[in-house]
Amino acid sequence: MNTATLWDGLGSLPEEEAPHVLARLFALYEARLAQNPEDPESLVFFHNLDLVITQTCQCNSNRR
Repeated sequence: MNTATLWDGLGSLPEEEAPHVLARLFALYEARLAQNPEDPESLVFFHNLDLVITQTCQCNSNRR
């Protein structure tokens, strides 16, 4: 997997498509977790997602 190619792909998406990508990732991992509540990959994804959301909200609060 080439992460640079993935970054390029993300960067070339129209701005309104970014939420769709996140929603699809969420749904994919949510389905995996429904099949196996102990799926380590899904648990890491949701942990990291929670961390990023928390950090982003804190940064946005500090800017106000």
